[in-house]
Amino acid sequence: VDHQKADWVSIHEQICQLLIPIRTSLPFLLSEKERKHNMEQLVKRQKYIIDLTSSTAQGFVLDGKHEEAIPAALHALRFSTEVYGSNSVQLVPAYLLLAEASTGAGRLRQASKYLSQAQWIVLRTPDCSVAVEQKLHRSLGLFCAAEENFEQALYHLANDIYLASSVFGLKSIETSGGYFHMANIFFRQNKMDIANSLYAEV
Repeated sequence: VDHQKADWVSIHEQICQLLIPIRTSLPFLLSEKERKHNMEQLVKRQKYIIDLTSSTAQGFVLDGKHEEAIPAALHALRFSTEVYGSNSVQLVPAYLLLAEASTGAGRLRQASKYLSQAQWIVLRTPDCSVAVEQKLHRSLGLFCAAEENFEQALYHLANDIYLASSVFGLKSIETSGGYFHMANIFFRQNKMDIANSLYAEV
């Protein structure tokens, strides 16, 4: 009951009506053209749900409502798997969102599993975009920081900053996020000079 209530509050209320045409089976006697058209419509609806559930989960994470973010992120992962397949690099954003929400909710073991899955997909995708690799390093950095493994966290955040600056530029908002998280780690280590210098950079 608690699970159903959390799911309803998080995302299900928003997507309930959208699920009806997706879950309805197609009539059997259709022409090839009609079948193709129906499949295109199905994929379009599924992609819309992926965008909706992802942005909803991201909103909850930004508001610090990590528990509420998890059901929405799980729906994003489920529909991404249906559309792109279970090993596609398109699943990485959903895994990273689940890892971030799980870390925020204190479920570090679960977060570790999601990060491992994302890392495995990235390693198996030779043409993976730099932007996806950058997001993976940021997530790994934040996870290591949550585990108080600060050296490893700084390593991943350094990679995050390097990759973000190569894609978005040294003075970009995306790059400043890496500096901010790195500054927080130095702050927690009581290295105030370095922390203040990084905060100033942000």
